[in-house]
Amino acid sequence: MRDRFGQRPGGKRGPLTGPNPTDRGKSGSKIHLITDRNGVPLSLGISGANMHDSLGLQPLVRGIPPIRSRRGPRRRRPAKLHADKGYDYDHLRKWLRERRIRHRIARKGIESSTRLGRHRWVVERTVFWLAGCRRLHRRYERKAEHFLAFVGIAAALIAHRRLAK
Repeated sequence: MRDRFGQRPGGKRGPLTGPNPTDRGKSGSKIHLITDRNGVPLSLGISGANMHDSLGLQPLVRGIPPIRSRRGPRRRRPAKLHADKGYDYDHLRKWLRERRIRHRIARKGIESSTRLGRHRWVVERTVFWLAGCRRLHRRYERKAEHFLAFVGIAAALIAHRRLAK
């Protein structure tokens, strides 16, 4: 069946959605984010709500752009990475060591996540700022590219506000 423009009806939520395990299985998307220590977004991505966080770390780290510093050459990789227990896997630790990135990842069942919370709140605050954008609070777009574009616009606005101070 086609509508008056000759197009078929699309899926309800589009690609890069999945059943949310915490919301009665409703389809949803997850925003993955890496920030600097001031909360400025450096790299972001989206995935289905049912995708595990550890699968999104490598594309995010590869997506960090070269950052200009006041002295010396541009930094092409972060010096240190803080992450919560969702990223506690040996293959991720090994991958970060190969890239010469120091990491501070809380260990499951061994360490309390409260010590890591001293650094982790910066990312949580940036996620809160992103969630304040009405367009991102609920995904209205069927195409993943459009949703990612809106996330990028919101991240650019956050970066502008943080750097303008």
